[in-house]
Amino acid sequence: MSAPFVIAVPAKGRLQENAEAFFARAGLPLSKPRGARDYRGAIGGLPEVEVAYLSASEIASQLAQGAVHMGVTGEDLLREMIPDADARVVLIEGLGFGFANVVVAVPQAWIDVRTMADLDDVATAFRLRHDRKMRVATKYINLTRGFFASHGIVDYRIVESAGATEGAPAAGTAELIVDITTTGTTLAANGLKVVDDGTMLRSQANLVAARNANWGDAERNIARRILDRIAARARAQACREVRTRFPGCNDALLTQAKEKFGVVAPFGGPTSSGMLTLHCPPGAVHELASFMREHGAQSITVAEIEYVFAPDNPLYARLTSGLIG
Repeated sequence: MSAPFVIAVPAKGRLQENAEAFFARAGLPLSKPRGARDYRGAIGGLPEVEVAYLSASEIASQLAQGAVHMGVTGEDLLREMIPDADARVVLIEGLGFGFANVVVAVPQAWIDVRTMADLDDVATAFRLRHDRKMRVATKYINLTRGFFASHGIVDYRIVESAGATEGAPAAGTAELIVDITTTGTTLAANGLKVVDDGTMLRSQANLVAARNANWGDAERNIARRILDRIAARARAQACREVRTRFPGCNDALLTQAKEKFGVVAPFGGPTSSGMLTLHCPPGAVHELASFMREHGAQSITVAEIEYVFAPDNPLYARLTSGLIG
């Protein structure tokens, strides 16, 4: 491999903290061997991998160009900055942090505007009354154009927002906005409401691969090793290990446990001594324990699992399928 395998992660703030915690949980600790201020890092145990610390928007740009192999960034930035995103990147996995919705928000005083169809009517009436189009303040120019076009709205013009977008209507620089929100509190504080069908994208941080990066055998092997650990961690979080001595267990009881509680017997049925190991969804552990005791199981132990490695890896399959497509 002539060049390092590069993973781009956010350079600061909560996104960086969450990304580092995510990789650490998967047994992929990030570090900065040359100091905290350096913008290049490494992953423990994978010397072939280089970590690039960039802004979220730079990560999206680098992924689009194929300058990095993988990156962690929000889907909102990918969809906004890369018009043909699905042809340029592969969204491998949502990471469970960095949640934000891209929404259309109008003044609360517009009591008759509840849907995008209502907004279309208002936009037409506004143009006829004022001889100009309504202004939409936003940083999401491409997403806004696509979403408004899908609802047949043409009587508007975009005012590119350089600051706090939610303040534009009150400042008189726009009639409505398109912006990101998590709870809607800031919008409400600025006298705005989200249109009922005005959520154009539910975004979160994603692990993303660049289709145009170099994906030779060596790079694919590194990706598989990384995604193996991430998938193993995800499997482990979805279950608890339940162990017991259960001499009276038979195929019928095991089948009943699988059907009622969603358990898996990763090593088959009970051993000759009656020892049984099951993987059970966390929410069903107590009911499973009661069921097994009612049928003669002895002492039952429950433990969290760090990793569950399996023959299949849906994340790597998603990557390779995306690269072929």
